[in-house]
Amino acid sequence: MGKKLAITLRRSVIGKVPRHRGTIKALGLRRIHQTVVLPDSPAVRGMIKAVEFMVRVRECEE
Repeated sequence: MGKKLAITLRRSVIGKVPRHRGTIKALGLRRIHQTVVLPDSPAVRGMIKAVEFMVRVRECEE
């Protein structure tokens, strides 16, 4: 299997621009400190880059 990324929402989306809110929603995050595990792909990496100030990313194997 390929690498996976564990993405955790660290900051609230309240008051953020709609584009950032949409990106967080597309990543599957809803609450602060919620973690989702997604495959490591260029699309996911691009979404993370757009909201890197709001999330924490760790690589994991599954």
